[in-house]
Amino acid sequence: MLKKVLSCSVLLAGLALSGAASANEDAEALAKQHICTACHGIDQKIVGPAYTDVAAKYADKENALELVKASIKAGGSGKWGQAAMPPQAQLSDEQLTILAEWILSQKK
Repeated sequence: MLKKVLSCSVLLAGLALSGAASANEDAEALAKQHICTACHGIDQKIVGPAYTDVAAKYADKENALELVKASIKAGGSGKWGQAAMPPQAQLSDEQLTILAEWILSQKK
């Protein structure tokens, strides 16, 4: 019986980790597809801030997810310097959530 419980626990842990890896791959593919990576690096500033810097800026904000989603959708300028980020209004709410959650998970 204990063997079965341990086997199931290992299996579930593996599935959970593979789901997280898949979600990261989906988010990265989405960022590349919509040219986010032309201006943003995971841990280096290109034109816009690094994703790790965005995650750090919003780490203590209760509504971080909604703030990042709104920034992606509406674009903007002045938060990170003079360069303007074009709006990504064509993204669905689900896509915005995937990207924002992934960006916020990029902690240093």
